[in-house]
Amino acid sequence: MTNHETIISFPGLGIGEFSVNSVAFTVFGISIAWYGIIIVLGMVAAFAYAAWRAKKSEGISFDDMLDYAIFLIISGIVGARLYYVAFHGGVSSFGDLINLRSGGLAIYGGVIGGAIAAFIVTKVKKLSFAKVTDAVLPGVMIAQAIGRWGNFMNGEAHGGVTELPWRMGLRTAYSDGTIYVHPTFLYESLWNVIGFILLNIAYKKKKFGGEIALMYVIWYGIGRTMIEGLRTDSLYIGGSGIRVSQLLAALSALAALIALLLLRHRALTSSQTAKAGAASGTADDSVSAAASVSDSASESDGAAESGETADSADNGVTADGAENAAAEQSDDEEENGTTAASGSDNGGEE
Repeated sequence: MTNHETIISFPGLGIGEFSVNSVAFTVFGISIAWYGIIIVLGMVAAFAYAAWRAKKSEGISFDDMLDYAIFLIISGIVGARLYYVAFHGGVSSFGDLINLRSGGLAIYGGVIGGAIAAFIVTKVKKLSFAKVTDAVLPGVMIAQAIGRWGNFMNGEAHGGVTELPWRMGLRTAYSDGTIYVHPTFLYESLWNVIGFILLNIAYKKKKFGGEIALMYVIWYGIGRTMIEGLRTDSLYIGGSGIRVSQLLAALSALAALIALLLLRHRALTSSQTAKAGAASGTADDSVSAAASVSDSASESDGAAESGETADSADNGVTADGAENAAAEQSDDEEENGTTAASGSDNGGEE
């Protein structure tokens, strides 16, 4: 067995011993570790998802996401290294600080560094920080789920001794025999896979910008709080015995939960106000329409009454004309009668 090999087994699952080498291959005498390869694969998968999600759901272009990813990766690596060094120590020179080949990256440091990069890039490019983080953080869960298998290849990031059926057997060149421990790398990988699925389901019912990002912080924080308590290689705050990542995970999950509840309440209130305003506007429109119809009806009735009055007047004039004509005709008849009578008298005298 070489220094790079780890003998692993899962006896409770019926998987016997097999050897895992942390070195994938060598180029010009430089060893390329599986850990680095797996981390890069996780980054590529995260970017592919984030670019797709940003374009589909947030309307952010591929070029903008590419610019963001470049700064995110750089800032994330720097943050992950500084976080590790701050709580682990063991660095005596700048060369030690930048020597990533010996390990020493902390996920929470990477998330913090990435968040700083996201804030700066979104301000410069005039993008929505909330929308960008909504699109990116589910992808980060993919990277975390994949990246934990780099810990598996190194035989690290495991928990304490256990006799559970899914216990993992470990034996290295430095250990005295095989120890059976919690496979915490597997716990966190599966937790992130489940979280990724849930966040994608939640995306379909997203109510405000930043909601998915807050859900990520809550989900990952809860899982990390539980799993970190099982690990044997945690970073501690001085000599306090307090696991720094466990404390940070718990506090961030609590803060994100409070923020999520408050923002959801505000979104719900705004939605109800908008609906009430729309309903009020519809009622006003209905009243206006009814008034308009009433006015039209009144105008029609007025026009009808005017028409009837005019007809009555015309009929009155016609009746008066008929009476006058009848009177004139009667006078003429009387005159003719008188003349005829006079003619008759004159004839008798002759």
